[in-house]
Amino acid sequence: MSSQVRSKAAERIDELMERAGMALSATRYFECEALGQEALELAFRVGDYERMSRLLMPLEEARRQIRMLAADAGVVGRLEEMSEESFELKSGCWLIEPLLVGADGRELRRQAAEQEIPVIVIIREPKTQLGLWPIVAVGPSTTRAYVKPPKGDPDVEWFLDAGEALGDAALEGVDPMAPITNQVNALFDALCTLRDHDRLHQALAAVSVQALKDDAPPSRKAG
Repeated sequence: MSSQVRSKAAERIDELMERAGMALSATRYFECEALGQEALELAFRVGDYERMSRLLMPLEEARRQIRMLAADAGVVGRLEEMSEESFELKSGCWLIEPLLVGADGRELRRQAAEQEIPVIVIIREPKTQLGLWPIVAVGPSTTRAYVKPPKGDPDVEWFLDAGEALGDAALEGVDPMAPITNQVNALFDALCTLRDHDRLHQALAAVSVQALKDDAPPSRKAG
């Protein structure tokens, strides 16, 4: 990659980061998240590990605030089917259940972000023989964790714990002994799949700093 291309990319990333910072200060959390994600993807494509490490903190904070707004709105409902005619997307916690699948939950999150509606979405699969619920997130990577079903309807705490379990499972799937660029790739994919986990942001920032120190070659292209 030419120095001119990297220089133009750096200028664009800096512009996005500045706008994201202003949006965060003004509590425009969805705007901050969108700008931060765009900057992250661009920095990843050009292997700008220094900027990746810096922009992850405001991105994490914007997502934390959106998550807390969703939690404050409470549990909205449980979905077993999607009916465009009767469905109304509201702020809060949504449980996606069979026969719906991970892709349905991903689409619900996309719509919520587009409409700037704070949601927490957990997708569960059929109960295992051990009585656990597999919960899943799909995107650039797929992450699955196994949690105890709630007694009765799930409450907000259950949703938050389930999200933590998914993020923890994603972190456990990253080999700390792998080459640093492999770790960057794996954590980038995990974070693009699971955007509501603080430690995923922190782990990607940490390996980005390490990649910068190691003068690692750019990671693969985002996509």
